Amino acid sequence: MTSFSAFFRLTGAGWALVRADALIPREAEPLLPPSAKLAGRLLRLFAGGAAKRGRPGERLARVLERQGPAAIKLGQFLSTRADIFGTPFAEDLLRLKDRLPPFPLSIAKAEIARNLGKPLPEIFTEIGEPVAAASLAQAHPATLVDGREVAVKVLRPGVERQVARDTGVLRLAARLAETLAPASRRLRPTEFVEVVIRALELEMDLRFEAAGCAELGEAMAKDAYMRAPAVCWEGVGKRVLTLTWAQGVPLSDAAALDLPGLDRKALAENVTRGFLAQALDHGLFHADLHEGNLFVAAPASVTAVDYGIVGRLGPGERRYLAEILYGFLNRDYARIAQVHFDAGYVPAHQDKDAFAQALRAVGEPVFGRNARDVSMGRLLAQLFEITALFDMALRPELVLLQKTMVTVEGVARRIDPTHDLWAAADPVVRRWIGRELSPAAKVRDFAEEALRALRAIARLAETPPAKTEIHVERPHVWPLLWFLVGAATAGAAFVTGLLLSR
Repeated sequence: MTSFSAFFRLTGAGWALVRADALIPREAEPLLPPSAKLAGRLLRLFAGGAAKRGRPGERLARVLERQGPAAIKLGQFLSTRADIFGTPFAEDLLRLKDRLPPFPLSIAKAEIARNLGKPLPEIFTEIGEPVAAASLAQAHPATLVDGREVAVKVLRPGVERQVARDTGVLRLAARLAETLAPASRRLRPTEFVEVVIRALELEMDLRFEAAGCAELGEAMAKDAYMRAPAVCWEGVGKRVLTLTWAQGVPLSDAAALDLPGLDRKALAENVTRGFLAQALDHGLFHADLHEGNLFVAAPASVTAVDYGIVGRLGPGERRYLAEILYGFLNRDYARIAQVHFDAGYVPAHQDKDAFAQALRAVGEPVFGRNARDVSMGRLLAQLFEITALFDMALRPELVLLQKTMVTVEGVARRIDPTHDLWAAADPVVRRWIGRELSPAAKVRDFAEEALRALRAIARLAETPPAKTEIHVERPHVWPLLWFLVGAATAGAAFVTGLLLSR
């Protein structure tokens, strides 16, 4: 996509928002500062008839639906934050999750047969009309020849071209933000956009989604918080995915939270703990946990679908995440600050004590208060001010984690308005801390480091020396290796005995 075409589409999207009075809606005017009020009134001079139809969320949903997959993804994210934008606004955006206009069943069947390379009767006895249609694909109920009830996901015709156009617009928007708003550079908009684009590209190949579902399903099975459908590999292709039918009702259904026997408190806790257990214990997590992708059943069963975006964390990121959460749980702000500096999240030239003080100013007002009494919007605004004050840059590798954590909290709050994220996280975080930072874990880490060092020395011993170098003959090296092995073993035994005696 050329820069001119991207600019044309970007300005077109902005104009559509203005015409629908969805950029600075009139309903928000009482909450805005004078400058924003003036800007909103000027923009409404150009508003069209669509600006008079429906609430702000309905107007925004109509605009985003016409703009393509990337814009729809933005609307899905906004719909999870009823605590920030209000319940009516969030509910008006819910249709973007799985209630978009579907494409015909005949086209879906032709695409399934073409992609799987077999006549449909060899795999399915029946394929029904679509039951959900989202930005990239739609889902059909079906029955396999062996009698299993399944859901068949099929990509929308031409969606790859739409996503390619969207990526050009996103890249242009990021470049303009860095040029026109220098303060945004610390948020690394171009790197953020590349993370989003990469996620969208992976969603275009449903074979990756099948693999992600199978891998995450194995991880979820180790806890009772959340589950995944089984992959039916005979029905998987680049543009087709077949999973066993998810039991329950989608959370995007208005009747889901009124199911008989539903324990809303336990359900909200399972959503939060399921996500955290995935991220901390396994280093991978479902990164698109909005209501349309969560099926619930009484009393508190949660089944996640749509594994197009799977986030991954390395050992370092998992440790930092756990220690930061653990620090907040224990209100140890000095430790939280230290972790931020150790991880490089805050530049070394900043004042560590001042940063700890700023964290305390954000954290303390939240503890001991009912969730419904805490303004998440105000809390996020305070955190944003702190990141600016201490030159904290956005971490691209943590973008999906941060986005998913915000989404998960929004979903949990919608299930249970009194949901306490910290209380829900407590058992998962403490379990990780006890396992990974216990004395036994430290001994294990010490032994692994010693083993890696010995292997490196062994490789050095096996490497033929250069002719011009002075070297130690191998017969002299092996006694040294055995000495190091003995020393390492004795050291590990000593440390173990010392720790266990305390």
